Amino acid sequence: MPQTDPAGPPSARFTHGSYAQRGVRCACIDIGSNTTRLLVADVERGLLSPVVEQRAFTRLGRACTDGATVPDAATAAVAEVVAAQAAVAQAQGARALRVVATAALRRAANRAETCRALGAAAAVTVELLSEGEEARLAFAGATAAHALAPEERVGVLDVGGASTQLAVGTTGTGVAWSTSLALGSGDLTATCLRSDPPSAGELDAVRARVAAALAGLEVPACARALAVGGSATSLRRLAGPLLDRARLGAALDALNGAPAALVAARAGIDVERVALLRAGVLVLDAAVALLGPLAVAGGGLREGVVRELASR
Repeated sequence: MPQTDPAGPPSARFTHGSYAQRGVRCACIDIGSNTTRLLVADVERGLLSPVVEQRAFTRLGRACTDGATVPDAATAAVAEVVAAQAAVAQAQGARALRVVATAALRRAANRAETCRALGAAAAVTVELLSEGEEARLAFAGATAAHALAPEERVGVLDVGGASTQLAVGTTGTGVAWSTSLALGSGDLTATCLRSDPPSAGELDAVRARVAAALAGLEVPACARALAVGGSATSLRRLAGPLLDRARLGAALDALNGAPAALVAARAGIDVERVALLRAGVLVLDAAVALLGPLAVAGGGLREGVVRELASR
């Protein structure tokens, strides 16, 4: 990346995709399938303190169906958000930035070209994470927020817009097993949930898709399970910090009891998130059947990235 003076592009003054010196404020921009999110945080003695968190519903997954080419207009829209978030990170004193992209771009035919175009337009370096790297970073961010014995085996579920990552491991040795499933709240909403609120038949279609994706999956036993991602985090308002089948069933009833705009107003949740939550709840419900109750974690992919940036 060319160097510029301090009046140039905000990201020219960042350390990109590398490790910061200890004590340096760090930032992550996460280009997901439903949203593009910014986290600026300090990490001191293992404690992560958020400084700024932002979210924009960019819905890149809609433009990134399997094997499709991402349109220039979608790339430009996401680049605008990324550039704005990078500017916020700099204004907040972040000196190290890592910009990562996940499942939506992994499946695009022009994924490498899109990452380069995003990077050029927003003056940042955009890194496309592998499935395994995404699971590892989500695991690191989720488990660091909990008091865990080094040998305690933990499962971490990350329901995204285009995929679901599941990782099992310990804080002492890291991820021992992980998988990525073609299950995402954005994809399931777009393909199955056409009504507002969805019909019983539409919800059954989601359940069938989820069951097919999980059929035959053998997950290593774990002592506890954590949930990360937009669906799990948003469900705190409707179901509390522990997600079991009874609470998820009640949450689904509330989400489907009225059009998304009315549910959003009642629950204090963004209307776009309400629409996505209907499918997200069904993925989480099926995961509970495999893993047991899910505690909503206080961190995920972005926290894992920031912790890693701050670790050296």
